Amino acid sequence: MRIRFATNNKPMSFNSSILASIEHQLDSTTITNIKKWLDGSYDSATKEEIKQWINEKKIEELTDSFYKDLEFGTGGLRGIMGIGSNRVNKYTFGTATQGLSNFLNKTYPNEQIKVAIAYDCRNNSDTLAQIVADVFSANGIKVYFFESLRPTPELSYAVRRLGCQSGVVLTASHNPKEYNGFKAYGADGGQLVAPYDRDVMDEVRSISSIDEVQFTANSELIQPIGEDIDTPYIDELVQLSLSKEAIKHQGDLSIVFSPIHGTAGVLVPPALEAFGFTNVQLVEEQMVVDGNFPTVVYPNPEEQEALSMAIETAKKNDAELVMATDPDADRIGIAVKNTEGEWVLLNGNMTGSLLIGYMLAAWKNTKGFAGNEYIVKTIVTSQLMDAIAAHYGVKCYNTLTGFKFIGSLMTSLEGKEQFIVGGEESYGYLVGDHVRDKDAVVSAVMIAEMAAYYKDQGSSLYEALINLYVEHGFYRERLVSVTKKGKAGAEEIQAMMAGYRTTPPSHLGGSRVVQVKDYASGEAKNLVDESVERMDFPSSNVLQFITEDGSVISARPSGTEPKIKFYCSVNTQLVSASEFRRVEGVLEQRVHAILADLGV
Repeated sequence: MRIRFATNNKPMSFNSSILASIEHQLDSTTITNIKKWLDGSYDSATKEEIKQWINEKKIEELTDSFYKDLEFGTGGLRGIMGIGSNRVNKYTFGTATQGLSNFLNKTYPNEQIKVAIAYDCRNNSDTLAQIVADVFSANGIKVYFFESLRPTPELSYAVRRLGCQSGVVLTASHNPKEYNGFKAYGADGGQLVAPYDRDVMDEVRSISSIDEVQFTANSELIQPIGEDIDTPYIDELVQLSLSKEAIKHQGDLSIVFSPIHGTAGVLVPPALEAFGFTNVQLVEEQMVVDGNFPTVVYPNPEEQEALSMAIETAKKNDAELVMATDPDADRIGIAVKNTEGEWVLLNGNMTGSLLIGYMLAAWKNTKGFAGNEYIVKTIVTSQLMDAIAAHYGVKCYNTLTGFKFIGSLMTSLEGKEQFIVGGEESYGYLVGDHVRDKDAVVSAVMIAEMAAYYKDQGSSLYEALINLYVEHGFYRERLVSVTKKGKAGAEEIQAMMAGYRTTPPSHLGGSRVVQVKDYASGEAKNLVDESVERMDFPSSNVLQFITEDGSVISARPSGTEPKIKFYCSVNTQLVSASEFRRVEGVLEQRVHAILADLGV
């Protein structure tokens, strides 16, 4: 999908009779926004398409495209590409950039402000990124602009390395091909957090007219970057290696890698080579940069289908490890062989737990613990990670969902405590503190190192995972996402959360609900004795139900997709590896029962 960005912005007078025949089918906000676009300084091609929708009475398209402004939320913008106030286009991204520019100029007066910009493989990303660069430069801001597509974590790295006050990456992560997005970063290289995110949001909302957006570039303030950032970034990753001897012994570990048409193809292959891995098979069809993602249904490494081509390549080449990343290279999915030699996908909790188990063991053996080390996870991520950290006497911090909270915590502890590794169930991990966002590039090389380490010990990643369960407890998680599109869908999700708050379930999976944690109100209510405790978290629209048998069920509307997500976690003891299959079946039955009680 390519969007035409015409440059003819001459205002055209709006004829209110155009809307007369359908006005009764649209709400007042939708009508106001349509009139604003038809009367304002928007290009003629955009206005003609709006008029065509009106003439053809495309009520659903008009409503979904104009019923609200595409919200600049705490993570920036993300939405479907197209025309309209609720769509990704030149004008919504231009407005976002102008608002961010206004914030930066107010926050850093009398300074030469610097920003870095990166973009991924999505359709229109290069064009939209240029528009973002133009607006920044028009506002007197120095722009370091990646010359071609680059991973999101490298943008975070560039912000830190170049001493920028902010950064932007254009990506919709693993969303379908129709989407694109605008993620804003602060001076620490992390996504904006409170209070700065709210300040930027206020600046964006305060722009009442497209005429306030400065689209005319100052090319002297735009500087291309590329290899000058790639090289030191990879060099820093190599310094993180903890098992160099194992890699020397197992450097020919057979690895299959796919970037799923995205940015990881730029950095993961050279990073693996720099680590010493010599037997990497690339999925050539998916090395092709293509925002239509022609070889997959969704470019999401959480989905089995997205890794199917890589697994087929692995079968043909008798490989030992499969890795695939999402388009902007901040998430990674892996597949390994089980004890029967069958390829199985590991979910985000499994891979994250393996990484934490490996990193803490290797850190202890190579560096030893000074007592100030820590790991980080989110509240909906496996409690197995908490148990592993406790075993090593390492702090485990829990944050709200979203890696920006992990990055913010890292910044607050910088110079005080030693970060080792962090992760979240949604396939995002970080090893080392070179960036402040999840990083599939460093994850790929450290997962490969971990596989080499266990192979050198006569084990596999699958067997290592089972050993973690035996040692620390068998945790099984399941995520179910329910999609509700458009305005009606958003209202339905709101109603579902309201219902859970007013009438929480009394039992889930046959076990009594004993506590309800409401992260919006900040209260944890004990349903046994009716006591209430305050929780030290920022407000977030998340509910957690804790049952008598230790299960944790979370409900959370997605902040980036039209979905409500249910996270289900159950656990028990695993006495020995030989009991794995039987106990796995017991836990799966418990998960099914809980989801059935929730009606999802």
